Parts: sequence; C-alpha cells; structure tokens
Amino acid sequence: MAQYKRRIKLIQPRLQLKLTGWFLSVTAIGMLLQYMLFGFFLTQLAIQLPGQGGYVVAQADKMLLQALGVSFVLVLPLTLAVGILVTFKVAGPVYRFEKYLQSIAQGEETGPCRIRKGDELQELCRRINSAVDALRARTSAPAQAVEARVAAAHEAAPALPSAGSGQAQRLA
Repeated sequence: MAQYKRRIKLIQPRLQLKLTGWFLSVTAIGMLLQYMLFGFFLTQLAIQLPGQGGYVVAQADKMLLQALGVSFVLVLPLTLAVGILVTFKVAGPVYRFEKYLQSIAQGEETGPCRIRKGDELQELCRRINSAVDALRARTSAPAQAVEARVAAAHEAAPALPSAGSGQAQRLA
C-alpha cells in the first residue's frame, strides 16, 4: 500500500464538490425544518399563555432567526470541511484507479493497483487487481504457446545458414 500522505484534499474537485453540495443541502434543509418546528411549538406554547402570548411569539421568532443564522454560520462551513475530507477518502482511490487503468490501456507495464491504508474502496482495488491479473494470464498464455512452438521449430529444423554467411549468399 502507498504510504505517502496526500496534501491536496480536492483530488477530484467536480465529484467532491458535488457530493459536498448534497451534504450542505441536506444540512440546510434539516436546519430550516428544525427552525420551523421550534417556531411551531413555541407558537403553540405562547397561545396557551395568559396575556403575554403575542410578546412571546414576537421574541421567539427573533431569537429563532438569530439561532438559525448562527447555526448556518457555524454548521455549514463545518459540513463543507467534513464533506471534503470524507469525499477525499473516496475521490483519491477513484483518481488512482483512473490513472492505473489509463496506464494499462496505454500498454505500460504496471504492478498491482495500490491505494492508501484507510482509504475507501479497498475491495474494489482488490477486484481490479484480480481482473487485471486474469486478463494478463489470458494474454500471456497464447504468447507463451507461440514462443514454445517457435522454439520447437528451431530445434527441429536443421541449422540454416545466416544471412551474412557465404552459403546464404550463394543460395540467393
């Protein structure tokens, strides 16, 4: 496994920011839902108060808006940071798989695909290695058979004169 530490956290910016955007959306919707529920329950409570219900509703609405604003300022950046760090554990291996498969497609000799310990998609990495090993075995078997036949033909054939020898020039 690769032991280096990636410094760039946005390995696949499009993928990571898209997923993080979904995290932010869900968080924002959850906070708005919580705001509406608190407002509803406080309004129900204020209605039951004798005399000062209107004042409580007005104050509660102002306080809830302040709490919502503070929550957005604190929680959304935290969600953004956590989202990028979490997607980093997926985007890094995806990036590595792309580069690995690209090098195989270009015919480069590669060792097994490796990702960092702690990254997600370890099982997928093992499966990619198994598939590549199986393909290499299939393609190397016919090549080895051809090499064996050529070697057998050389052993069975009488020694032919080389192209630079006088015998070969006389035969031509």
